[in-house]
Amino acid sequence: MTPSTGLAENARDMNSSRFLLRGFRRPREIACFALGKLERQVLEHTWQLGEVSVRDIHRAFDEQVAYTTLMTTLDRLFKKNLLARRKNGRAFVYSARVSPEDLDRGIKEDVVDGLLGHGADGVEPVLACIVDTISERDRELLDELDRLVQEKKRGLGTLD
Repeated sequence: MTPSTGLAENARDMNSSRFLLRGFRRPREIACFALGKLERQVLEHTWQLGEVSVRDIHRAFDEQVAYTTLMTTLDRLFKKNLLARRKNGRAFVYSARVSPEDLDRGIKEDVVDGLLGHGADGVEPVLACIVDTISERDRELLDELDRLVQEKKRGLGTLD
């Protein structure tokens, strides 16, 4: 990488985010930290295959990952309530408890809860920041946010 390339990349990164608070992760990064890389890969194979045994996952990884490592990984996903399991002879058979969409929604809900879960005093500044950020990026997104709020109010029966 040339110095000028590095500067261009840094400028591009700075345009997408002014700074990153220490310890704060973006929603798309949270799954990577909540789930290890191997856990995520095993979960993805489980979604693709449906019901799986350790042997099925071992084959899916072309036997490149130790059988016992995959057994431990499946057990961890079970303990995190992401997989269900049942006994089939001497082995366990696993299936996903959540869909990819459910996992994504859960991550987003955790992020929102983390932002808004600080009581009424903390909510208004966060919401104001969201509106400011949206309006800086795209006026149409602000209109869409307004439409969604109005739709939600109608659904809750709270519109004047």
